[in-house]
Amino acid sequence: MVKTLKAIKAFKDYFLIKAKREGSEVSVEEAHQLIQKKEPLVLLDVREHEEIALGYIEGAVFIPQGLLGEKVEVLLPDKIIPVVVYCAGGIRSLAAAKLMRGKGYAHVYSMAKGINGWKDAGFEIVSDSELTQDQLTRYSRHILLKEVGVEGQTKLLKSKVLLVGVGGLGCPAGLYLAAAGVGTLGIIDPDKVDLTNLQRQILHGLADVGRPKTESAKEAIRRINPDVKVITYPERLTNQNALEIFPDYDIIVDGSDNFPTKYLVNDAAFFTGKPYVYGGVFQFEGQASVFFPKGGGPCLRCLFPEPPPPGLVPS
Repeated sequence: MVKTLKAIKAFKDYFLIKAKREGSEVSVEEAHQLIQKKEPLVLLDVREHEEIALGYIEGAVFIPQGLLGEKVEVLLPDKIIPVVVYCAGGIRSLAAAKLMRGKGYAHVYSMAKGINGWKDAGFEIVSDSELTQDQLTRYSRHILLKEVGVEGQTKLLKSKVLLVGVGGLGCPAGLYLAAAGVGTLGIIDPDKVDLTNLQRQILHGLADVGRPKTESAKEAIRRINPDVKVITYPERLTNQNALEIFPDYDIIVDGSDNFPTKYLVNDAAFFTGKPYVYGGVFQFEGQASVFFPKGGGPCLRCLFPEPPPPGLVPS
């Protein structure tokens, strides 16, 4: 493995040295000076769409590197005007500059260290997203995923999830929902933190013993992500309050540890038309599913018509 990593690094270093020798490379400071001169210049961003969503240099033209060979001569027909190419870190832009020189572009420069170096130098970037720059940075690994992107992250920040129980199942669920940027997280749990909880219920600590679980969970979530609005319900879920609380949320996540509550969550989710994320665990075995009858699927009672008799399954 070590030899393989060394070989990859050696190849990468060779590529960089070779690419730099084949064409001109400018620093971010030099690129900034060229832009400030207001002389004819094309600033070319060869990153992918998801990367551009994180911010770009004002005035840039966008052609993803994979489409550069096909589209550059159509979008940039004048081969005499100087071109400064940039990517994220300065590697793809070297390859892009080489390709353009091969097509006859006379003055092509690759910006060393890319837009990451540009930001590190304190130069301005712009974004078309409604997210703040801090949010774009915090959620950047999400935004780079085609399946999420800025649109998906924005939906997450506007979403509302109700977490039923913050014990062994609810704690990690709450932790990751908060970290992912779910905008509003409701927590309902009537219990207080017990010393026996601490080996698995990771939102609570030793100082929280005796406190309501909803409060210790709220504080932990705020430490993880202050973007998240936390609404607490330090009470037991009942037939009455379930139908009052559930309509305010988009998704119901079940972290309860008993069958009566799970069937209650299922029924309330069914009648309020909410997706129900079900989970159950016992020692080293567990189950997880999503029930959404409104979307044409079954509910928990379709899979398990009746709960097991009391006392048959240990808690």
